[in-house]
Amino acid sequence: MNAKLQTPIDYLKGVGPNRADLLRSELGIHTYQDLINLFPNRYIDKTQYYKINQLQRNNADVQIIGEITSLKEAGQGRGKRLVATFKDDTGILELVWFRGHKWIRDSIKFGKKYVIFGKTNWFNGIFSMPHPEMELLEEHEKNLRSAMQPIYPSTEKLANKGVTNRVLNKIMQQLFLESNGRFEETLSENLLTNLKLIPKSKALFNIHFPESQELLSQAQFRLKFEELFYIQLQLIIKNLIHKSKIKGFNFEHVGDYFNTFFQEHLPFELTNAQKRVLKEIRADLGSNAQMNRLLQGDVGSGKTIVALMSMLMALDNGFQACLMAPTEILSVQHYHGLTSLCKELNISIKLLTGSTNTSERRKIHEALENGELDILIGTHALLEDKVKFKNLGLAVIDEQHRFGVAQRSKLWHKNTSPPHILIMTATPIPRTLAMSVYGDLDVSVIDELPPGRKDIKTVHRYDKNRLKVFGFIRDEIEKGRQIYIVYPLIQESEKMDYKDLMDGYESISREFPMPKYQISIVHGQMKPADKDYEMQRFVKRETQIMVATTVIEVGVNVPNASVMIIESAERFGLSQLHQLRGRVGRGAEQSYCILMTSHKLSEDSKTRLQTMVNTNDGFEIAEVDLRLRGPGDLMGTQQSGVLNLKIADVIKDKDILQHARYYAKAILKADPSLSLPENKVLRYTYAQLSKYKNVWNYIS
Repeated sequence: MNAKLQTPIDYLKGVGPNRADLLRSELGIHTYQDLINLFPNRYIDKTQYYKINQLQRNNADVQIIGEITSLKEAGQGRGKRLVATFKDDTGILELVWFRGHKWIRDSIKFGKKYVIFGKTNWFNGIFSMPHPEMELLEEHEKNLRSAMQPIYPSTEKLANKGVTNRVLNKIMQQLFLESNGRFEETLSENLLTNLKLIPKSKALFNIHFPESQELLSQAQFRLKFEELFYIQLQLIIKNLIHKSKIKGFNFEHVGDYFNTFFQEHLPFELTNAQKRVLKEIRADLGSNAQMNRLLQGDVGSGKTIVALMSMLMALDNGFQACLMAPTEILSVQHYHGLTSLCKELNISIKLLTGSTNTSERRKIHEALENGELDILIGTHALLEDKVKFKNLGLAVIDEQHRFGVAQRSKLWHKNTSPPHILIMTATPIPRTLAMSVYGDLDVSVIDELPPGRKDIKTVHRYDKNRLKVFGFIRDEIEKGRQIYIVYPLIQESEKMDYKDLMDGYESISREFPMPKYQISIVHGQMKPADKDYEMQRFVKRETQIMVATTVIEVGVNVPNASVMIIESAERFGLSQLHQLRGRVGRGAEQSYCILMTSHKLSEDSKTRLQTMVNTNDGFEIAEVDLRLRGPGDLMGTQQSGVLNLKIADVIKDKDILQHARYYAKAILKADPSLSLPENKVLRYTYAQLSKYKNVWNYIS
């Protein structure tokens, strides 16, 4: 990396200590390198000029040539402002400054032509332009390098302190002057040739000072590809390091537990997707490296069977296994599901949660340490220091986004070497995001549902249709079915006009009175024992209607429940709506999801509801969610750091991202340590960017 680019920004001519402090605090610019990577977020055509009588009341950026004919102060105290009259041959407008009066007054030249640029306001029958960018026409014509002028990211504080877009533009010009426009190449000759990319120096010049639209497009593609390529390189190398540095237990054979279950006790035939994923897991477990695999599968796709069969491989090789779930309800359900599937196999399975009493806990700890306990299922309680395994070989984590990184890493220390890790999620992750955030994990996808499952019919209904919806509920209950009704809030909020749970429970109770109808209620503020009691009543069909908040979002499995009604559905995100819908459709009967809303809907809400009505495909839904919410929101703050991109966008630039991953994988496959002469520049650039200083010791 060019040593000059590491120079502190204070030393650039025209910056000085005050501006340097502002650039550091407001834009994170510490060095010349940071400045060169401050990419414009848009461009405007500075060869287009407006006449004052052509202005529209749309507050757009405009450029006008004219003269300042007078200057006066108006207002008092904080409202004090400097107002100039600016005219051309078609009319007049006002230029207004709220700050910097002395400097402006001293610098204005009457009788000279100016070019002004900025947004206009319409007030009291006249246009005004607050804090315009101004340049003498003769200077403007000298400085105009290109039709397209860059507009840089800025903040209110920068504008207030006089660091305008024009100032940033001049600072950038100075940087190019000092470096002679020469910047070290960071991509290999092969990549430049294969992808027909322009050189780094040309790309940087044209991103800041485009010579033409075509060169700007080439510069953008080149710099986006480079940014995404090095992110992919880092993620793939991280995976290679993991596999070479962290040795895993070798599960050498598939034995009696697995084979007996597969041949005699499998309740249904595996789908081709499940078989493919099991093969991928089997290869990992026999590779001498620790498995670190993400298993994605839509609600009801059969991830649990895959997890169980993976755990049986651990047992066949003399190891124990555990399954950690984020909630007590979900861990209890996993426990009942797995004990039912394994009842003929002579396997010891126990459940450990916050509710497990002391004497039972003691027995579990003892059986775990002496090896009598084969599989432990539970919540965060599994992470406690007291929980010691004799020989933990495989840890399965369900709905991993509910656990922090530190919590998950505790599982690594439950054996002398880290156990194999299988992470499961029913929240489909868009391909582009999986490549960017989980690129260091191996990813398996179960992308087909078991045969016989019917698509859930989803409809959107307004509050005025409520009586018809109640009639539909009665019909379904008459057929022996059960109903979920989910609310977004537990107690009434003064600020939000949404149905709350308690109000809803009362109105449902009036509409479906006892003794003919029985209603369960479940929400997050209940004690775990009370929650479990109500859940069990519903599971045993003692109640026909379950009124709940989103605590039932993850994992509750009641095959007889055929209707999911989501109140105030506009309040929920897409992935949450999809998760809730997945609570029904688990039996052979036709199931329904009814999205209830008021008439007042934002455009985003309409898009979400329409998407739910149109498709049951979780990956399609996740792509729409990504478009609406952006990558940071979707992944949570702790994982979105990798996506603090300078120029690329994982949503808009997904084709470039796929290219970048393809080339990164291909190059590392042929040359894992980037030691071939043609990859020297990649190795050098990677070393500058990577936090792994001795990276090549692990993978060369």
